[in-house]
Amino acid sequence: MKADRLLSAMLLLQAHGRMSGRELAERLEVSTRTVHRDMESLSASGVPVFALRGAQGGWQLDEGWRTQVPAMDEVELQALLMAQPRVIGDTRLAAAAERALGKLMAAMPGTMREHAASIRQRLYVDTMAWRGTGENLAMLPVVQEAVARDRKLRIQYEKPRAERSVRVVDPLGLVAKGSAWYLVAQTSRGLRTFRVSRIESAVMLDKPCKRPPHFDLAEHWRESTEKFREGWQKIEVTLRLDAKTAASMKRWITMEVIERSDGWETARIRFDHPDEAAFVVLGMGKGTEVLEPESLRKRVAEEILAMAERVKK
Repeated sequence: MKADRLLSAMLLLQAHGRMSGRELAERLEVSTRTVHRDMESLSASGVPVFALRGAQGGWQLDEGWRTQVPAMDEVELQALLMAQPRVIGDTRLAAAAERALGKLMAAMPGTMREHAASIRQRLYVDTMAWRGTGENLAMLPVVQEAVARDRKLRIQYEKPRAERSVRVVDPLGLVAKGSAWYLVAQTSRGLRTFRVSRIESAVMLDKPCKRPPHFDLAEHWRESTEKFREGWQKIEVTLRLDAKTAASMKRWITMEVIERSDGWETARIRFDHPDEAAFVVLGMGKGTEVLEPESLRKRVAEEILAMAERVKK
């Protein structure tokens, strides 16, 4: 929209002091002719913008004029800037958040703006995992809009190890947990949680959603995560670990060492699920021996034999 573009142009000039028509055109993604018309529109609306001629020319605001931003102390400023737009994950939403943050910074007094720029230069958020994997958040903008506008959503959803399903839901809120986003929605079967990265398609319908009275998203999330954890098949295992494996595992897992002997450690470790325990033990290789429980010993032995058979083939 032109009004948004005019505001962006004004705040860009306020932030940078002087900009050429080409620079403005690149930042606003328009032609230099459109930039010229926008400058005329700003001037006609009372914004003191004027053209500078010559090789160093361009456009500039009157030095004594600026938009205003509510005063913030240093702690508030740092907290705001530490919440980098990249944390959002979705590139389109991150770009929108970046523009909004840029507008806010442009409206800051000069010393605060310089301090804000310095803070941002000292923080970078990389949302991509080490192995190049990340959440697919292509549907996040549609879901976010439906949540904001209280409109029903038709989604195609894929559960882990299950067939796809198409359903119409009432979106109630979004939750960010780590790098993952979750949609909390009302369905025909009650409140459900959907991982946004598993939503393959989403269409916002022109129908208002039905929101439960007094619904508290934060409280619902706390209660649902507690119930989810209670449903885990927790398991306590006793492992015998060589010194190298023990040192490595201590960096990322909590263990209770109950014995040390001949360069080996015996430790108790609690896992949230037998699958997790088997995954860790098999991944650590020959430096790990399962002492208890017998069910895990048997499972690990079977997995090793199956892998050996595949290697022989």
